Amino acid sequence: MHVPVYMDYHATTPCDQRVLEAMLPYFGQQFGNAASHGHAFGWHAAEAVKMAREEVASLLNADPTEIIFTSGATESINLAIKGVFEWMAAKGKHIITAATEHRAVLDTCGHLEKLGAEISYLPVQTDGLIDPALIKSAIRKDTILIAVMYANNETGVIQPIQAISQIARQEGIVFFTDATQAVGKIPVNVTEDGIDLLACSAHKIYGPKGVGALYIRRRNPRVRPIAQMDGGGQERGFRSGTLNVPGIVGFGRAASLCREEMGHDAESIRYLRDKLENTILGLGGPTLNGHPQHRLPTVTNISFAIGLGNQLLKNLQKVVAVSSGSACSSASPEPSHVLKAMGLDDAAAFQAIRFSLGKFSTEEEVDFVIERVRMALDELPSRMVPVDRSITH
Repeated sequence: MHVPVYMDYHATTPCDQRVLEAMLPYFGQQFGNAASHGHAFGWHAAEAVKMAREEVASLLNADPTEIIFTSGATESINLAIKGVFEWMAAKGKHIITAATEHRAVLDTCGHLEKLGAEISYLPVQTDGLIDPALIKSAIRKDTILIAVMYANNETGVIQPIQAISQIARQEGIVFFTDATQAVGKIPVNVTEDGIDLLACSAHKIYGPKGVGALYIRRRNPRVRPIAQMDGGGQERGFRSGTLNVPGIVGFGRAASLCREEMGHDAESIRYLRDKLENTILGLGGPTLNGHPQHRLPTVTNISFAIGLGNQLLKNLQKVVAVSSGSACSSASPEPSHVLKAMGLDDAAAFQAIRFSLGKFSTEEEVDFVIERVRMALDELPSRMVPVDRSITH
């Protein structure tokens, strides 16, 4: 067993060896530009991109022509939200989203507010779920977009996507979901789920960093977000720029592996997650953040007593890789906006630790982490202030 033990799979995942092997030729002998249509190097690269597009589309039950490759989920989110805002400018300027969205969504919406957009940041319940009825009541005549993430990166809470998309469809509103944490962990079907736009990323599914995708529905309804990068017109004009062929190939291979192995992986990961979670909660004092059932099998977010969580994190950091929240905002001294939206105050939100597991996690690692948490808690002062969960929406 390697120490430190890695339990931060929601931040990023190690690249699967099979993915790396698929990518390697495209760094060397097959280095062609997929946009070079006049010779074999370009043809070979274009064919590799085509196959990868088909693999990512298959994972989502989409048509390959509906998959646009980007540099990652953040770019996909920006293209989706900003692109729809520009595309639908004549209809309206109102966007509905949730207070627990990833910063890539919230900050993009904040940018659009400076350009005249009006954003409704809807609250969630104390278990992290959003009430679809609340979304319906927030719709206005000038509402152009509903943006609600599929599964939360900090708590793993899975939102009622089909209920939300049905509301959007009935009202003729575009529905976008940031599915970065959900894709590859649980089945995501853009057709059955009624999704118009979906963002995802390769490095969350054991693929390379620096490559992502945006699903854009082509019919019923046809969605046409305005491009945010201009240039050579690659990716059907939605995203110009030379394609990252090795990364895209890796994304495709990672997607195909997820499609084949996701069910088995989810069962084994859930078993390990539950063992870790139940043992820590059984120590007395720690409490679970987020809905206990409607969540991903890969993560547990646990709050410790006031003054305990931060110290525990410091005591663990040399032997266990865990997180106090989103990796994308962990450098910020601010408490988790997700947990605050769920009713925790600042002090309590600072005491939460996210343990996220993956397909390379082992029971030996879980046992090691349990023992280290137990030891660390024994070493810390026993008189701590319990987390206050009295705040509700």
